[in-house]
Amino acid sequence: MGDYRGVRVSCFMLVMLLVSCTNGEDAYRFFTWNVTYGDIYPLGVKQQGILINGQFPGPQIESVTNENLIINVFNSLDQPFLISWNGVQQRRNSWQDGVYGTNCPIPPGGNFTYTLQVKDQIGSYFYFPSLALHKAAGGYGGFRILSRSVIPVPFPPPAADYTILAGDWYKKNHTDLKAILDSGSDLPFPDGLLINGRGANGYTFTVDQGKTYRFRISNVGLTTSINFRIQGHKLLLVEVEGTHTLQNTYDSLDIHLGQSYSVLVTADQPAQDYYIVASTRFTSQVLATTAVLHYSNSAGTVSGPLPGGPTTQIDWSLEQARSIRRNLTASGPRPNPQGSYHYGLINTTRTIRLASSASIINGKQRYAVNSVSFIPADTPLKLADYFNISGVFSLGSIPVGPTGGGAYLQTSVMAADFRGYTEIVFENPEDTLQSWHIDGHNFFVVGMDGGQWTPASRLTYNLRDTISRCTVQVYPKSWTAVYMPLDNVGMWNVRSENWARQYLGQQFYLRVYSPAKSWRDEYPIPRNALLCGRAVGQRT
Repeated sequence: MGDYRGVRVSCFMLVMLLVSCTNGEDAYRFFTWNVTYGDIYPLGVKQQGILINGQFPGPQIESVTNENLIINVFNSLDQPFLISWNGVQQRRNSWQDGVYGTNCPIPPGGNFTYTLQVKDQIGSYFYFPSLALHKAAGGYGGFRILSRSVIPVPFPPPAADYTILAGDWYKKNHTDLKAILDSGSDLPFPDGLLINGRGANGYTFTVDQGKTYRFRISNVGLTTSINFRIQGHKLLLVEVEGTHTLQNTYDSLDIHLGQSYSVLVTADQPAQDYYIVASTRFTSQVLATTAVLHYSNSAGTVSGPLPGGPTTQIDWSLEQARSIRRNLTASGPRPNPQGSYHYGLINTTRTIRLASSASIINGKQRYAVNSVSFIPADTPLKLADYFNISGVFSLGSIPVGPTGGGAYLQTSVMAADFRGYTEIVFENPEDTLQSWHIDGHNFFVVGMDGGQWTPASRLTYNLRDTISRCTVQVYPKSWTAVYMPLDNVGMWNVRSENWARQYLGQQFYLRVYSPAKSWRDEYPIPRNALLCGRAVGQRT
């Protein structure tokens, strides 16, 4: 039977190769992943980790703009499981987004084949398990989208391209962390930080003296912003979540939950080993961890105190965020310059204000957006929408601005029109930093400042060269404004990247709708779509 399956897979791959060569289609890459539990020791104690093909972190995805990725995921856990692709836009295809609002979970012992196309994208991203608190046990990995060979990149090819997945970590099992949240409490302070699944000095990056290297750094943690730095070396910022940046030099970078940055680092110091440091930001207790930058001709091991970094300073971080600008002359995924899209000259069609809050509902800790604390429905919202299943959700079930009223539970879905151009203002009246992500889209971060947003705040917007990205921070007692083209039909998750807040309700779905119902706007439901809840028995 195994040989027969192998022949079938080989024949299928050959047919797909012949079709792509004949029709001039973009290339295909095939992945088979087996998701299992396994023993890991990231902070020196045995834990039950979530592994992909026996690896923690999971395998790196390498791709090129417009390629098709066929990823067959087998769930060998004892719980339902989904993988989502942070920053991968799933153009016309929210069916592949891998969150519970769009996909039925893969049941234990089952499998699902994701069919992704990294259409018109470049950059640095990551994937992660999206259900429950699985992310606290691993199951994440790096995701690179390289430029096509015919597209110029605004810096010379690096000697090597490294991925750094950094973030906070708990020694408790993911089921214990979920139980804490389900009981009505918040998560405790993390036990430590990891770099690529390892604790202090557990991971080494080897470099040759005089050469330049690319580091793609993502914050894959649950609750905490980090600051990243390399002892004795400068960080030349070149890309943020698919946008080539002005190439500013930094001693260290703040990387908030869910964010990804690319920097170039030149090995221009004496031949020895140097600390790579990640430390927590905006926490009363500062956690730090290290990896090693090892010169291949090193004459010594890491030594000396760790290079210092910012701790609780908000103004420092705000000024750094404002300094990150788009490279207007560089090409993106297409040959035309990034600056050819004049986002600041387009009239917005709508303003949405989103205010976060923490509340006690029915005696339990919850988090909300515009006073609505999200609760999952019994059926994925995308399936309910497609099959016209009533009673699962209602459009307009979340206000488009703060209400000032008490928080309540609701399966919240906001309506939006395809090809609209929306101003979204994230408002944070709380004392903790927020990090927000929108699936399926990139947005232009036109402004951020302390205090209350008002229409007069628009006078401070950067309408020329701000960064375009998919995850943005909102500082305590502050606001962040973005302009977002609604150019992707589908059901899209808008969420806090603080995983406890997301789990306890600080999220909703944005339904971007086109009345044309054309394949030009959105792909049909996949024939292999899993059906659950009230969608069981429907035909795909």
